[in-house]
Amino acid sequence: MPTQRTPREPVVASPGPSAPAAAPAAVTPQIQLIPASAQGALDAAEEAVDLLLESGRAPGEVLVITTGEPHPWAAHELSFGEAAYWAQHDVGDDVFYADASVAGRAASRPVVLVAVNGGPDAAAASALPLALSRAGALLIVCGDPRQINSVLGAGV
Repeated sequence: MPTQRTPREPVVASPGPSAPAAAPAAVTPQIQLIPASAQGALDAAEEAVDLLLESGRAPGEVLVITTGEPHPWAAHELSFGEAAYWAQHDVGDDVFYADASVAGRAASRPVVLVAVNGGPDAAAASALPLALSRAGALLIVCGDPRQINSVLGAGV
């Protein structure tokens, strides 16, 4: 007759055949377009950030990329030097603002906003695919839909 195990006896699981681990499926983030002029794109992005934070998103979940003039926060932080600016990014506890020319250095975040606020078409052409690759759940693009579509060569 089999003996009953007491709680003091460890139960050792024997390794059995295991299925190969499935590779995580690539997740395509949701894409939203907020129509705005180049002059209004940064304001539209700011309003979107405010709505995201009010809806419960943590500030560290948001990356904002600009294609024209840098966001005033980025310009201010860069006045303390590149090291301090990127240290803020690495801490990851606040919304981070980056110019399209340096956005490749930014880490992925659940939400990425792109303010197509001027600059050469090449800036938007490089920022949009980069932003899509960095966005975990949501990509928001603020700008002129015709310009964005012509840069991407397809409808967003």
